[in-house]
Amino acid sequence: MSIATEARRIPPLGGFSPRFYVLELRRMLRNKRSMIFTLVMPSAFFLLFGGDASYRTDRSGHGNVTAYIMVSMAVYGAMIATTAGGAMVANERALGWSRQLRLTPLKPVAYVAIKVLVAMTMGAVAIVAVFVVGNLRGADLPFGRLLACGLIGWGCTLVFAAFGLFMGYLLPSENVMQLLGPSLAILALAGGLFTPLDNFSHGFQEFAKFTPAYGVGILSRSPFGSDGNVGLAAVNIAVWTAIFVGGAAWRMSKDTQRV
Repeated sequence: MSIATEARRIPPLGGFSPRFYVLELRRMLRNKRSMIFTLVMPSAFFLLFGGDASYRTDRSGHGNVTAYIMVSMAVYGAMIATTAGGAMVANERALGWSRQLRLTPLKPVAYVAIKVLVAMTMGAVAIVAVFVVGNLRGADLPFGRLLACGLIGWGCTLVFAAFGLFMGYLLPSENVMQLLGPSLAILALAGGLFTPLDNFSHGFQEFAKFTPAYGVGILSRSPFGSDGNVGLAAVNIAVWTAIFVGGAAWRMSKDTQRV
């Protein structure tokens, strides 16, 4: 076997490694804009929508309305954080980094997995930040159910980490977040994160079931009590995650030019 062939041998797991993950996470943490999206904006949204003192006494399932809004805004914050984390690949495309990676043994799926894992880490930070602020502002939900809401919501936002990656490969770096910001707000509305879907027409409610945020909203608030079709929500998340992960891996494998 030649030295050249030995050097090009594909590494274990296609190049996926903890060291690669740590390097990518450090790079994300040094980005001030990302930290504002992750730590400041989600908590600010909660204070804006859930700061009313009367919400502390109004009940919603097993908790109060303040806790219900807290979970919704934490999930929305995680959506922003994970999408922004994934969309960072747009900057790498602009610098020609994606093209350079095509010259290495790194597999597209391993690269996508690292990006998704970093984005999910940022999403977890966003959820914890909102939960801390929410509990200081009177959110009332049994700890077990609160923990379940956080873990389920965090897991569900995997679909938006993949969404951010996919969009990062489809859109130029100077436009990606300008387009994704309004898109996420619309998706959050369809997912019932800003206001319950019962406040909308039957037609809109049926349409919302086919959007990526629907499953995230229903499952993340399920520990409060009945809030929609949990089975349909799980299928919704699984299908959209598969679509976005597959699309991101496909675009990464085809991405060989500067944009």
